Amino acid sequence: MAPVTVTVPADFSQAPLDVPRQALIPQGWTMSVWARIPKARLAVWALDGSLLVSVPSDGSVLRLAPEGPRARTTTLLDGLNQPHGLVFDGATLVVAESNQIDTFHYAEGAATDRRIIAADLPDDRSPELGGSYAHALKSVAVGGDGAVYFSIGSTGNISAQDRTATPPRATIMRIPPGGGAPAVFATGVRNGTGLAVAPDGSVWTAVNNRDNVADPRPGPDYGQVIAGYVGDHPPESIARLSAGRELGWPYCNPDVDGAPRFVRDVQTNADGGRLDCAAVAPVEQNLGAHSAPLGLSFVDGTLPAPYGSGALIGVHGSWNRTVPRAPEVSFFGWRGATLGPQQTLVGGFQDDAGDRWGRPVAAVAGPDGAVYITDDYAGAVYRLAPPGR
Repeated sequence: MAPVTVTVPADFSQAPLDVPRQALIPQGWTMSVWARIPKARLAVWALDGSLLVSVPSDGSVLRLAPEGPRARTTTLLDGLNQPHGLVFDGATLVVAESNQIDTFHYAEGAATDRRIIAADLPDDRSPELGGSYAHALKSVAVGGDGAVYFSIGSTGNISAQDRTATPPRATIMRIPPGGGAPAVFATGVRNGTGLAVAPDGSVWTAVNNRDNVADPRPGPDYGQVIAGYVGDHPPESIARLSAGRELGWPYCNPDVDGAPRFVRDVQTNADGGRLDCAAVAPVEQNLGAHSAPLGLSFVDGTLPAPYGSGALIGVHGSWNRTVPRAPEVSFFGWRGATLGPQQTLVGGFQDDAGDRWGRPVAAVAGPDGAVYITDDYAGAVYRLAPPGR
């Protein structure tokens, strides 16, 4: 890894990119600003070689067409309800709005023939929620069998009523191939913003776990919310999903003290009666507490070694930790049917005092062998290129 000054075209040099910024990237790679998109979120490549980027804050999906070292940006869709997750199934574009899942036919840079395949999903407009919804944005993936998977986040930090709502929240849902009613695929998923399909066809999620957790360890701090414990607990989860998988929230939390396991949440499940945490299978990988993983994608042979096959995760960084957990783009190598440990692909967005100039959301490999990174804080899309690309 080496510090490299990010290349910024003159007309893209608005704050916070109005002064030189250094990123930490692999030796010999380059990083440049490819587009400026305020509040850019998730992204997917279309077969025509354009990058689609969601902007939930203004209800749009943008189309970024490469033009030399930069992109030409046009609006593909607008007037949507907080569009977030994007995925292609052949020529079908699937878009996750906050209140429904849509499909469009995509051809020649246009999205037409809108169909709603899951309606009446909970969001901050749902009457029963009274405008209070912490995790209304939804993500989407398409399995190898054609099933559509999407996330429904929790309404709050430890809002246990989500588990018995209709439809249940804090879940990953599945729409069967060819359509039909969505059914619960995985439960106890507080906010599975990262959602993608691995090279072997398995479905994975990256989860934002809870805040302000009480210390469950025996001793004088038992049941107390103390900064020394909260700062490193619970870790964020990266999990391989299967039908019926349970990820514990809000009754059990993944632990980083000793062997991989789940431990009781003493604020919601002190006696273990709500859920047996010993029966919850450990997740495949963790990120540091309050890392806030957002976009998740997989690469398989697109990038040079040691990044040839694995998962890319946009780590947004914490808002509730001192010093804040630093934003970065993380890489987890694919090892058979699981993921190896976390590696930093792009860092340097935060200084030692916790001040930031960027916060990655998603990272997706492009058809040109580079990685394209959305940043909703800087309002940018970066092009991270290996040598010679």
